[in-house]
Amino acid sequence: MNAEQQYSRLDIAFSRFLSQRTSFDKKQKIDFEVLCAELSYQQSQGHSCIYVDASAQKQILASGLASEHDLSPLVLEQNRLYLYRYWCYENRLALAIQKQLARTYSNKDLELLLSRYFIKLIDETDWQKEAAVKAISLAFCMISGGPGTGKTTTVVKILALLQELALKQGAPLHIALAAPTGKAAMRLQESIGSSKNTLPCSETIKNLIPETVTTIHRLLGSRPPSPYFKHDSAHPLAYDLVVIDEASMVDLALMSKLVDALKPESRFILLGDKDQLASVESGAVLADLTAALPEHTVELKKSYRFHGDIKALSEAVNHQLIDDAWKILEKNSSEVALLEQDLIDFATKQYTPYLDEINNSGDFSTILTSFSQFQVLCSNRLGTYGVVEINKRIEELLARQNKIQITGQWYVGRPIMVIQNNVSMQLYNGDIGICLYDSQKDKNAVFFLRSDGSIKKILPSRVPAHETVFAMTIHKSQGSEFDECLCVLADKINPVLTKELIYTAITRAKKRLKILSSYSIFSQTLQQKVVRSGGLLEKLTGK
Repeated sequence: MNAEQQYSRLDIAFSRFLSQRTSFDKKQKIDFEVLCAELSYQQSQGHSCIYVDASAQKQILASGLASEHDLSPLVLEQNRLYLYRYWCYENRLALAIQKQLARTYSNKDLELLLSRYFIKLIDETDWQKEAAVKAISLAFCMISGGPGTGKTTTVVKILALLQELALKQGAPLHIALAAPTGKAAMRLQESIGSSKNTLPCSETIKNLIPETVTTIHRLLGSRPPSPYFKHDSAHPLAYDLVVIDEASMVDLALMSKLVDALKPESRFILLGDKDQLASVESGAVLADLTAALPEHTVELKKSYRFHGDIKALSEAVNHQLIDDAWKILEKNSSEVALLEQDLIDFATKQYTPYLDEINNSGDFSTILTSFSQFQVLCSNRLGTYGVVEINKRIEELLARQNKIQITGQWYVGRPIMVIQNNVSMQLYNGDIGICLYDSQKDKNAVFFLRSDGSIKKILPSRVPAHETVFAMTIHKSQGSEFDECLCVLADKINPVLTKELIYTAITRAKKRLKILSSYSIFSQTLQQKVVRSGGLLEKLTGK
């Protein structure tokens, strides 16, 4: 295979496994192996399928390993070639969503109710009210918006409105709230808890709005190490309404399994920012759904918290206005600037307060809050400006400054991120922990803050797969917000660098943002967009 350098060992082994099961001659097998390795590789890069020309289609059908819809290793649908599993995910999701679209609701008292929850605006569209109307009238709706546009505020009002209407009909709705990661679930839970108090409704209605938010994996009931869940079409969830936050992070497989597990009469609401990065795994589900179903989508366009240079920069980046974006960076305002000092010196100074807090208070919640004020966000894992190298250099400088005492892998003050779900330990991908001295046990432990505010302590040896997190990838930062961020782009252009990546990094910062990049890399990055191959859009639009 002449393209082996591009493909992983798994891609190559998979392609050879399939080719050995054909009756092709040697040359045909080589061509077929390249095609299968490309499919495997592109699937690992987030694509649901690859597009193939007429010649390749003929070869695929001649292999005897492909069909248009029957059980076979490969599925050829029009000019799209899938692995069978991902074709199933896409088809099942499209069919389930289409069933949701067929159900609508009418409420004669809706306008009167809305007037209590939303102040009438003059010469201005109330996008939050528009979202409420859609969510109440449709079984399935999506609410998209950037930071500060009030997605949580809107959905809390929607939950209250739906509960008021349900009570009038006899019984309240059973509601589930979920997010892709523990961090995102915790943020939504905090927001809902504070937003409920301002609702113009009775305590009875407020009490019917759940404050507990779980991860999607916990909601569905993970069964590791299998890819299956407790809840599916045969054993659906009991909820009348399921709300998912940070929906842009949900990949094709998980969204398919989630929608599969909804009971037929359930309502479904997705919250997210369609302009953010697509999921790490296959698919760009939220982007495809919003593009395919504009009549089921409301975009919140007014920002109530996000403003100034950070907002201006995010909009310029989102619209790929390269020179406008660079001028905002070159202004070097108090909100947005290019990093002009040494990267490691700057990051180390920003992390010093949380390390001081360890010695001063010893209170984990205070320490975690202090640590979360600042975060280094990298475009890539590897390389001079990658996560691995920057984490190593920050640790080395902090050790030289005697701010941490490294005696092994674990040291007091080490921040880590869990990178693999562990249901039995109730730790999930994205959870942040800090290694501290546990005076009760007279040894170090890794402390985690649970979504209910309680603290979980784990022996370092028992922590699931994890990594040091002075720096994290921008992908991993989705669902989080920090007072200040340092966005570090790679020094060489690569496929990871896209305008969605920079937009996501910018919108993680609430107050201040610095970017480390040359104009050349920055401009080339803004010219690249995330494009995922898949058929979901076509299946929903019929085009």
